[in-house]
Amino acid sequence: MTQPNTTADGNQANANTDAVANTTATATATPNTSTNTSATVVAGKATPRGKYPHIKRAGDFLFVSGTSSRLPDNRIAGAEVDAMGTTTLDIRVQTRAVIENIQDILATAGATLADVVEISTFLVNMNDFGGYNQVYGEFFDADGPARTTVAVHQLPHPQLLIEIKAVAYKPLAR
Repeated sequence: MTQPNTTADGNQANANTDAVANTTATATATPNTSTNTSATVVAGKATPRGKYPHIKRAGDFLFVSGTSSRLPDNRIAGAEVDAMGTTTLDIRVQTRAVIENIQDILATAGATLADVVEISTFLVNMNDFGGYNQVYGEFFDADGPARTTVAVHQLPHPQLLIEIKAVAYKPLAR
């Protein structure tokens, strides 16, 4: 039996685009007042295909699940397939889409990229590091988050070149 391809963020992925959807997102949070945590699946973003949230608050910290360039309609930003079936993947477009997805997810918790304190990036090919690093520099500078970038054998869909997870510090209103 063939299993559907899913992105590392748990979403099914299959179509292509260079455009990043510009959607406004609303969130559905599940609070747990006994542990001061809440989990949120963000409306308007690619739906997780597993039982996990896009973002989890634990006290003053926000944990963004591994995020890809998958769009709400299952297309992957930065992946094009031409009429002959040739696939072209663009690390710059995918990186920008991933960071913009993280930005949108953080906004549902009242946070911004400026609140991010740590980023972990997973690249399928370290030869993409230059393009990834260039786009990353459009969003963050040397005062930005601590960062780790590693190469992985593969991500759950062959059109994905990158996945990023993030941790942000955004104190709760007291």
